[in-house]
Amino acid sequence: MLKELLLPDIKELLKEKKFLEIKEGIKDWEAPEVADLLMELDEEEQGIFFRLLTRQQAAEVFSYLDITSQRNLLETFTHENIKMILQDLPPDDRTALLEELPAEVTRNLLSLLSPEDLKEARTLLGYPEDSVGRLMTPDYVALKPYVTVETALCEIRLSGKNKETIDRIYIVDDNYKLIDDIPLKELIFAEPEQKIEEIMDGNFVAISAYKDREEAVEMMKKYDLIALPVVDSNGVLVGIVTHDDILDVAEEEATEDIQRIAAVAPLDLPYDKTSIWTLFKKRVIWLFLLLFAYFFSSTLIAHYENLLNKIIALSFFLPMLIGSGGNTGSQSATLIVRALALKEIDARDWFKIFFKELLIGFLLGTTLSIFLFIRSATWQGIVIGVIVSVSLILIIIFANLIGALLPLFLSKIKVDPAVASSPFVTTLIDGTGIFIYFTVASLVLRKL
Repeated sequence: MLKELLLPDIKELLKEKKFLEIKEGIKDWEAPEVADLLMELDEEEQGIFFRLLTRQQAAEVFSYLDITSQRNLLETFTHENIKMILQDLPPDDRTALLEELPAEVTRNLLSLLSPEDLKEARTLLGYPEDSVGRLMTPDYVALKPYVTVETALCEIRLSGKNKETIDRIYIVDDNYKLIDDIPLKELIFAEPEQKIEEIMDGNFVAISAYKDREEAVEMMKKYDLIALPVVDSNGVLVGIVTHDDILDVAEEEATEDIQRIAAVAPLDLPYDKTSIWTLFKKRVIWLFLLLFAYFFSSTLIAHYENLLNKIIALSFFLPMLIGSGGNTGSQSATLIVRALALKEIDARDWFKIFFKELLIGFLLGTTLSIFLFIRSATWQGIVIGVIVSVSLILIIIFANLIGALLPLFLSKIKVDPAVASSPFVTTLIDGTGIFIYFTVASLVLRKL
């Protein structure tokens, strides 16, 4: 709301070059508000406005910008400006920026870092892509178990100000192996002369730096953590993952799943930053695959041309039957994909899920077929009513099973279950639905 009220004023002050008034006006703003305002300015205004921020404010605001905006700003900076930004960025945000830039640009930026920051950046970039190591920050507070609470609180006051979070204090041995973590409030309420080891309980959770970042999301959700310690293969504490980064990961993963469910290759940038050509490429591949799949359906219909010529009324119900099957399969696939994402089920549960969805499909098919039989029989006669209603039961049962089992199969072979998208399931069921419908029609008519 603040941004909307003051944006015209900011633009006017920039035009009149009243920079001191702008600096004074925004000095107490929160970084997300400044970032939102910055994104509303023209590119030329963005460069000027950003230079009016204090050094600390600039680093915080920069970390809230998307990668495209960060790259655009960097192009307007001098080497000295870039050096200051990189030095002041939190390590995890700096890693996120460097891994998204072209290799040549990343090499140039790394050359601007201090030896200490360079070593840190190379360490984080050395972890596999999408691993927890790329996501973590080495800015945390670690204490030895033999220090007193009073000494510990003194150390926290001295070093904790620049750390990512001090809500939990990590206890390590002399080899920096993680042995416990303690909430800050426990230290505050403990007796000053107590040693840390006296208030330790030895219960903690940690994650390997080489694990996939989605596992960090699940662990933080499961244990309701603000920060999750990250260890190497020997249990040595190498960093922490904080809740703000986890929220970003969860949002990215959910967005990718939604895009895949819609049969769109995941976008690398926000929609408004993605070019028309890129959006075209991300969508056209799947549409081509689905188009070829529909050739199968067309071939099946052509195969039953003689049957359709004899009883033209069969064609009246074809869109309804195929549509109902596709909708049923999409429902089932969406429920199973989401359940897999939330770890409510896994591929080993396929047998139980098969019988559950078989029964659900039968109930859905029977319920809908009763209505359809009455409608079709009164319109086109009993024979057509039997053909249509029986076909609907079989199509819905089949569609429900395919929608449920396909994501499980993909999960089993280590393919993202979201690939079992609504368009994909619908296209698959179209062909099989046509086959079921005309097979039932042939069998019923043959008996007459």
